[in-house]
Amino acid sequence: MQPRLATDLWVSAYLARLRLADIPVYVTAKGDATAGAVVVKCATLDGQAQAWQRSYDLTADRRVWVILAAGPEPEVDAAITRARRGDPDLWVIELEDRAGRSLLEEPGLD
Repeated sequence: MQPRLATDLWVSAYLARLRLADIPVYVTAKGDATAGAVVVKCATLDGQAQAWQRSYDLTADRRVWVILAAGPEPEVDAAITRARRGDPDLWVIELEDRAGRSLLEEPGLD
């Protein structure tokens, strides 16, 4: 099992990477600083969006990002609202990028 960073440290590092890539980003909900889960939403500014959440891939024995919701932005927002109702410690990070870049596949963020 790999050691895990506290959520607030991971979020700070992620925000810094997004800002270096000139991707506008906002923390719209803060969860538990130590062990809160994270949802990342990317709006492509055309009415569409995707949201990802962390999951554990047992076959690969590692954490991966999986799609929570994709499609019209109001539907993605509704899925995030439902997830937040079920987990008040959930962090929600929203970014805006016409190309749909989230950087989640980059080393250290995956």
